[in-house]
Amino acid sequence: MAGRAVCIRAGRMKCGYWAILGLLALMAVSVFIGTRPMPVADTWQALTDFDPSQSDHLLVWQLRVPRVLLGAVVGAAMGLAAVLMQALTRNPLADPGILGINAGAALAVVAVLAFGITGMGAHVAAALAGAALAGAAVSALGRLTGRDDPTPLVLAGAALSVVLVGIAQSVILNTDQAVLDRFRFWAVGSLQGRGADLASLLALVTTAAGLAAMLMAPTLDALSLGKDAGRALGADGRFGWLALAGLIVALAGTTTAVTGPIGFAGLVAAHIARGLTGPVHRRLLPQAMIVGAALVVGADMLGRIIARPGEVEAGIMCALIGAPFFLWLVRSRKVARL
Repeated sequence: MAGRAVCIRAGRMKCGYWAILGLLALMAVSVFIGTRPMPVADTWQALTDFDPSQSDHLLVWQLRVPRVLLGAVVGAAMGLAAVLMQALTRNPLADPGILGINAGAALAVVAVLAFGITGMGAHVAAALAGAALAGAAVSALGRLTGRDDPTPLVLAGAALSVVLVGIAQSVILNTDQAVLDRFRFWAVGSLQGRGADLASLLALVTTAAGLAAMLMAPTLDALSLGKDAGRALGADGRFGWLALAGLIVALAGTTTAVTGPIGFAGLVAAHIARGLTGPVHRRLLPQAMIVGAALVVGADMLGRIIARPGEVEAGIMCALIGAPFFLWLVRSRKVARL
């Protein structure tokens, strides 16, 4: 038995290494693929011998590279947020997009756009506030039954998400055309046109949240066993809940403000990572971030390939990939176990 456990741990470590190498390879390939055709040799020259007087070189460094980095950071943030939310709710279907947190952030950004405010700082602040309010509302609705059951939380989140999306659409339909145009570009979940400064902002938030989550890994293991078992293992349920809620709001709010709502990628990443590493959060958290990054980068690259000379936005591609996976989870008997 001990030898088998050692083999399983060694296999999971190899999976982690291969996942990192796969992500790096996917990011490298994605830099060479764009809606504008460019010879591979020219792209390589731009990467290795940058010449600011060459328009192709500027395109690579100012558009393609930041886009790939942003996709990786967005995916990592979504994978991390999904694992944290599943530990918080003890529900394998939990995800900020499904539980209405992204919808709250989106409505807040829509409200800011309706007032003509276009600065990214204002969008991030509004998204964080909207995500926090939506999370608090879902928690309050889910606790009305008085039972320690994650099912009402999911139902409350789904219902609130529908309501918030309806309100956002109503606000947009009653504003001017300029706001509608900005919203249409943002609402589908896109990495296009976002600069390196946004990637840096989101990377800072994701890194800080990831480090905090790793420090809380033993608490996450305890909380995922349930309130009573977690308390018996010494986990502070109230403090852990508040800390996790803060991390989820920060991740979901910032990603939504930067790229728009991108759904399902975090949910898919969390389940793939759990299959690769098992339920121990010390290994699960970084693996989910790696898998999430690969999913978003891959979905964005695939969207540029299948619709040339145009593109399908990353949010749409993630939905096309994640929705069938979500339906499979709902029908699977394994959905009851984390």
